Amino acid sequence: MTTPQRNLYGRRRGPKLRDNRATLMRDRMDHYAALSGETGDGLDLAALFPEQRKFWLEVGFGAGEHVAAQAAQNPDVGILACEHYLNGVASCLAHLEKAALTNVRVHNGDARDLMDRLPDGSLERVFVLYPDPWPKARHHKRRFINPENLEAFARIMADGATLRVASDIPDYIDWTLEHLAARDEFVLLGDAESGFREPWSDWPGTRYEAKALREGRTPAYLTFQRKPR
Repeated sequence: MTTPQRNLYGRRRGPKLRDNRATLMRDRMDHYAALSGETGDGLDLAALFPEQRKFWLEVGFGAGEHVAAQAAQNPDVGILACEHYLNGVASCLAHLEKAALTNVRVHNGDARDLMDRLPDGSLERVFVLYPDPWPKARHHKRRFINPENLEAFARIMADGATLRVASDIPDYIDWTLEHLAARDEFVLLGDAESGFREPWSDWPGTRYEAKALREGRTPAYLTFQRKPR
């Protein structure tokens, strides 16, 4: 399968990894890799997760604490976790190793490359949590919530599947609501009058949320459902 030529924005790596994190990346990344050993056009989720029959995707997992918490709470779910920031991937591996979690596969790269290979209707839940807001107007085209990616979500999400989006940036919240409202495939769940301020019941919290609250920003937690085809 030919990978489309796409721009990928944002930092790829930060400070030099500590020795233990560098060792994890060297010795354990292949074990967790979502695309390791795959051939052909499609991703065989049953082969990737032989003990799970439900599959979720998290796009841009940051340091991985949400991935690890969801994996621990839902051992019957196979979670695909994407992050192009190397230091975040190393942090996620540390969480997975510490908790001995076996139901997560990690893609260190562009989430769209993995999404291209997912079967139609294969996911029951998708997370986009605290995505980069790209606040300058000339950078809005870089936002992950965009028509191209929503079309991909509509394809790979099963009927009734849910898309969760969290952000502490009012403009990005409005952007998300507007873009999802423009899609016939999705419906917004919950009471708009509440401002979507209440986290999901299984929400473990993340460092990004904690930073937002410390700095006086109020996050919103949006849930959209994939309509039946």
